[in-house]
Amino acid sequence: MKTNLSINGKQFYINGKSVYSEIPGANPASLGLLWNQRLIQGVFDDKTDRTRFNLFKDKVFDPERNTDNLIAALSEWHTYGLRAVTVGFQGGWPVKCADVSDIENNPFGADGLSLDDAYAHRMDKIIRAADELGMVVIVSLLYWAQCNRIKDGRAVVNAVKTGAKFLRGGGYSNVILEIANEYNIQPFSSHPIAYSPEGMAMLIKTAREYSGGMPVGSSGGGGMADREVADESDVVIIHGNGLTRGEYYDFINRVKEWAGEKPVLCNEDSPCCTRVDVGLETYTSWGYYNNFTKQIPPADYGITPGEDLYFARRIARAVGIHVEELPLGKQFYLQGLEDWTSFHGKRAVRLAAEFPETIHYVDFYLNEKKIYRSYDEPFFLRRETTWLCESWAVKPDDKEWKAVVKLCDGRSIEIEKKL
Repeated sequence: MKTNLSINGKQFYINGKSVYSEIPGANPASLGLLWNQRLIQGVFDDKTDRTRFNLFKDKVFDPERNTDNLIAALSEWHTYGLRAVTVGFQGGWPVKCADVSDIENNPFGADGLSLDDAYAHRMDKIIRAADELGMVVIVSLLYWAQCNRIKDGRAVVNAVKTGAKFLRGGGYSNVILEIANEYNIQPFSSHPIAYSPEGMAMLIKTAREYSGGMPVGSSGGGGMADREVADESDVVIIHGNGLTRGEYYDFINRVKEWAGEKPVLCNEDSPCCTRVDVGLETYTSWGYYNNFTKQIPPADYGITPGEDLYFARRIARAVGIHVEELPLGKQFYLQGLEDWTSFHGKRAVRLAAEFPETIHYVDFYLNEKKIYRSYDEPFFLRRETTWLCESWAVKPDDKEWKAVVKLCDGRSIEIEKKL
């Protein structure tokens, strides 16, 4: 392996040096952090009916091609300063696209003693591709909807051991092991050993033993954390979903008191790229999560126009990589109206911005009629939370779309699109 991850106090090191120190003129505020994003569906399959994911550019879902598309995208993300991705053995929820409880995306046997060879092969490919680039993979073992396919607490322990032994057997040195994605949300309650802080602390300890000392942690739900889990973790992993910027800042500072000299790493939040600034202020790593471009398989894992590009540019500036300033009109993008982004006739419409903090509000128009005003980042049409909006069922005559961006300095920018 070429990439050897280690932890020195609050800092992440790669090959004995703090992350980003290899960049000439690196921003000192980013040294030792691990800017990352959630690509949770990287090894995804659906044993119930994979044809429901015959979507977007690929048209026919193929799990191997889905993995290969992620691998192909890593190099470009690396050039902008991204150094880690989260990939889940049990994936995540393709929200607004399918009923997650009906999807069978579980590589573990019901007794937790086996791991599907195809999933193992795809995960191995991702880890080794990241290793070649000097990147880290945060491997997540358990997701609530699929963990419910594991029969009992003993089987959960077995699954954690099985996953940890797979990682140890691969000889990987560029992996952080996340036991569960949001262990303390109610759907995990069917398995108290994962749901309770004491049980999760025990699973973390078990995984560390069976992985050969690999860094281990487990994320809670957005704004949720437990002292017992933080105490046992090597990396204190958190999620920021649903929080305002101020609430996220307060949450980080509370968790830092528990973490002490351990690194704090958020590996799921939202497309709210101003959280990068909170990460710099608090010296904590932050993870971008875009449900619409990155979690509905077969995902386009590349840097797509709009939110993905603006996040990549924020990361580049945060670590000290020069990017040319975009003209004002190019700093905004009316998202969700591209040909390939219709989810069964529905669209997630929003206004992406490179500098959301400069916006007072955004007005959305359809066929010259105002339909919604959005005040908060991300600027969703019919906002639900920081990472999700109501879908718009597009009718044949829904042709003329416009977003009017009112900036805090009084200027207005208009972005128009036609379907």
